[in-house]
Amino acid sequence: MLISGHGGDIYSRQIEYDFSANLNPLGMPESVKAALKNSVSEWESYPDPLCRKLSCALSEYEDFPDENIVCGNGAADLIYRLVSAVKPRKAVITAPAFSEYEKALKENGSQTIKYFLSEENSFIVDDGILNILDSSFDMIFLCNPNNPTGQLVTKDILKAVAEKCLENNIILVCDECFLPFVNDGKNKSVREFMNEKVIILNAFTKIYAMAGLRLGYALFGSCELAEKVQKTGQYWSVSTPAQLVGIAALQEKDYIEKTIQFIKNEREFLITKLQEFGFKVYNSEANFILFRCDVPLDKMLLKEKIAIRNCSNYDGLSDGYFRIAVRNHEENCMLISAVRRCFNG
Repeated sequence: MLISGHGGDIYSRQIEYDFSANLNPLGMPESVKAALKNSVSEWESYPDPLCRKLSCALSEYEDFPDENIVCGNGAADLIYRLVSAVKPRKAVITAPAFSEYEKALKENGSQTIKYFLSEENSFIVDDGILNILDSSFDMIFLCNPNNPTGQLVTKDILKAVAEKCLENNIILVCDECFLPFVNDGKNKSVREFMNEKVIILNAFTKIYAMAGLRLGYALFGSCELAEKVQKTGQYWSVSTPAQLVGIAALQEKDYIEKTIQFIKNEREFLITKLQEFGFKVYNSEANFILFRCDVPLDKMLLKEKIAIRNCSNYDGLSDGYFRIAVRNHEENCMLISAVRRCFNG
């Protein structure tokens, strides 16, 4: 049973290889581990509720005003704080997409309209989404690249959505947590079209394999909205160790470039191997792959102590859709061998 319908449940099942959580297969950088170990003496004090040193480091890293940056206990924390601060009456989300958008909206009483992505169009966001955006909406969530499909939102769509949101007073929340895995990702961001209605979500969780430390941040086009979200939610939302290792992680420039090339090679390897089984595989720009097959592969692989993500609980998908993370080559080969045994015994 998945925890709240998410991947990464290694606690209620006997799992040796987790392909259900989309974390960097290179692992947490050694410099980040060292910073964590060296920070123990500081854990006895309350963390800085405003994350001032971290925000300053992020401001330099992102070339963005620090007063327009808000840090949180992972990107998910910021999703809930943002929705709680704005309390949108009506919002748009794409489907399939990360379920926490809808959950946060529903918990705050928002009417949620879903824009279903077409399987025939490989679940790519098309210009049809522009037709439903009008002044009756207060917010829209886009995920770029999208989870679980791995598809990017094209720059022309990002530009058009950002402009239409500004025109109609709609807040555009663009979740770019997986964009650091994408080749030339910074040039595929909504950042180029930033305006006072745009918010970009990012996190250290995936790219730095820091899932257990919980650290995310958001870039706001509006300083006033950033301040409002900063004051929403729990006071000490980001722990001292998370803040300190976040600062250390931002120094790891070569690590990200190495990750991008590593993911590209291993993703291509996995896509080719999955297609050899006759699965329908969707091209991905991220560190995970969506595919479809006609057998309960997740249950079969559990017997091998391997977890993959069953995507049937995503709106817009159905039974037979699965997602796997791109791991290191040895683990990826092991997964393919296990899938082969599932079919051939």
